Amino acid sequence: MASPRPIDECVALMKGGAGAAGLSDREVVALVDAGKIAPYGLERALGDMTRAVRVRRILVARTTVSDFASSALPVDHYDYSKVFGVCCENVVGYLPIPVGVVGPYKIDSDTYQVPMATTEGCLIASTARGAKAISLGGGATTVLLGDGMTRGPVVAMPSLVRAAAVKAWLEGDGYSEIKQAFDGTSRFARLIKLKVAVAGTLVYIRFTTTTGDAMGMNMISKGTESSLSLLLTQFPDMRIIAVSGNYCTDKKPAAINWIEGRGKSVAAEAIVPASIVRSVLKTEVADLVELNIAKNLVGSAMAGSVGGFNAHAANIVTAVFLATGQDPAQNVESSNCITLLESLNNGESLRITCSMPCVEVGTVGGGTALPAQAACLDMLGVRGANIQEPGENARRLARIVCATVMAGELSLLSALAAGHLVKSHMVHNRGGAAPAVPAAPAVGSCIKS
Repeated sequence: MASPRPIDECVALMKGGAGAAGLSDREVVALVDAGKIAPYGLERALGDMTRAVRVRRILVARTTVSDFASSALPVDHYDYSKVFGVCCENVVGYLPIPVGVVGPYKIDSDTYQVPMATTEGCLIASTARGAKAISLGGGATTVLLGDGMTRGPVVAMPSLVRAAAVKAWLEGDGYSEIKQAFDGTSRFARLIKLKVAVAGTLVYIRFTTTTGDAMGMNMISKGTESSLSLLLTQFPDMRIIAVSGNYCTDKKPAAINWIEGRGKSVAAEAIVPASIVRSVLKTEVADLVELNIAKNLVGSAMAGSVGGFNAHAANIVTAVFLATGQDPAQNVESSNCITLLESLNNGESLRITCSMPCVEVGTVGGGTALPAQAACLDMLGVRGANIQEPGENARRLARIVCATVMAGELSLLSALAAGHLVKSHMVHNRGGAAPAVPAAPAVGSCIKS
């Protein structure tokens, strides 16, 4: 192997017509060590996404505990151009996660195969059982109760009186001006309402807006900044503390999301005959109703839960989010759910509903553009923007999420009522010992065309 050329010569070559592409990996590493190439800038310097990942792995291997050079973390057969500048930085590979399906599942008279990405054995099998019971009973019905993403900046005023003046202006004559400033920043973002709160001299302004088929945080942040600039002209003694003052609230438990909603507010309902409860779910209607009250309602209240009046909504939300390219951290508020069960006609059937006030999803932007995640959105018929009805794809996805949560709730509650939970997990989670050393990774899920 030839020795690396001197740094000065490498720098001269890099600045020439060929750029860093004409250098060896060892020479590129030397330039990074010398501060001539930033580690995060390898893709741009080399013009080869996969090679940039390989060189970065060489750099990282020097400071990792394990032998990263021979790591089973895959590198090849992935289209990193979909990632660069959009989804991830300092990329050193990609992580394959198994994807299973729940279905056929009848939701609003349509039949779906719902993709879920998870490493928790039994989760998809259980959710599929719930979907089977619901479909045999006639299927799930869903409704959209609200649609509005939020951003809650915080500003400071020199006195309490001035803070109150800001609140009064925003809730009165100023609203139309703020709306005009906000709506002018996007084709899709439209201000729906403002909720203003004062804490001393601090003013918190919760913008609620439509965002088309995008989840919309970047879109709404841009509109919020424009609105704050206008507000500053009206109140020149105002100081903008932050475009997000945690009054949104994003990626944190918050009663305001549970009460006011955030993203898509959706609900799902199904009526399952007692005969199907017995044959498919192996339990009784009365036992399910009693368990739901004791566990999901009283138990959650005893724990002081906010939005956690359910058995395991977060399990299903996270798995669908991972499969469809959503922001998994927004599972925090998106999993807010209350599950209610009711015996109908003297126990002849069971009504189950799940109400979820803040499901935050999009079908354009972010991880939805990655090929594998886009393929999962295609399975549901909601990939990309809906041209005829902007926002309808994202709304449909939220309704599918809610219906799938309901299937998972029904099955888990049935397993608990019948005393089958531990046994089923032993079957699905203990199917065989994993090999001590993973086999060579197979071709990845994002294949270059």
